[in-house]
Amino acid sequence: MFYNRSLREVLLMVSYDKLWKKLIDLKLKKKDLKDITGIGSTTMSKLTNNEPVSMTVMIKICIALKCNIGDVMDVVL
Repeated sequence: MFYNRSLREVLLMVSYDKLWKKLIDLKLKKKDLKDITGIGSTTMSKLTNNEPVSMTVMIKICIALKCNIGDVMDVVL
């Protein structure tokens, strides 16, 4: 976790490794996730690069995969 003094915000580091493992277990590809959830290419890129995405996106993913948020992401401290 980093603190950006000029912006006065906490920058969280996230990992979506659990999401990719879950997709493998479900025999789904990233494109399938994109199609099922309706999330855009930019958001998929953020997920692939372990960048934070909105809570709305995470909820869409959890609903589509029938899981909890902790099943698809971790906050790295």
